[in-house]
Amino acid sequence: MRLFHNHLSSNGRRVRMVAEQLGLPLDIVKVDLVSESERARLHEINPNGKLPVLQDGDFMLWESCAIMQYLCDITPGQQLYPQDARVRADVNRWQFWACQHFAETISILAFENIWKGMIGRGEGDPAIVAHAEGELRQLGAVLDGHLAQRDWLVGEALSLADIAVVAPLMYLEKARLPLGDFPNLMSWFERIRQLDLWKNTEAG
Repeated sequence: MRLFHNHLSSNGRRVRMVAEQLGLPLDIVKVDLVSESERARLHEINPNGKLPVLQDGDFMLWESCAIMQYLCDITPGQQLYPQDARVRADVNRWQFWACQHFAETISILAFENIWKGMIGRGEGDPAIVAHAEGELRQLGAVLDGHLAQRDWLVGEALSLADIAVVAPLMYLEKARLPLGDFPNLMSWFERIRQLDLWKNTEAG
């Protein structure tokens, strides 16, 4: 299987973490998002022009959480995506929350605090930053409260829910994410940072 990926993509890192945990080898195809020609080729395999994209034979799959679920479904005996319908619904809930709310808000701060200056668009907009920080604190409170009496988001072990939510925290320091005041969240993040699936997917 091939994964079209860029090491700056937290969505791609989600997929790599799942593959790492499942012991699935992936042939990583690095896509330079600055290159117009490579972006054009990316549009040929994903009409949205975004990463990651998984190629399994003649099957092309985009959207990180769909890829994560697919990798679990083709791996017998895996525990990241349990078969029980209610447990899966709970895992799905957190995956959707991660994509629609948590990661989306973090991406605003990452753009304003990191990428904007790197691409010559000037300093971050204080109003946009302040609004996004407020939104992220609200989301952080939700996550922190949920983790008050548990080590993992769903059940008693690591699942796709944790991986989906944690991936964009790779930008905790660089994007100056205002989450340091949430002890349960930070303890959960530290637990994941000690796992091989996090250590082995860090950018070189």
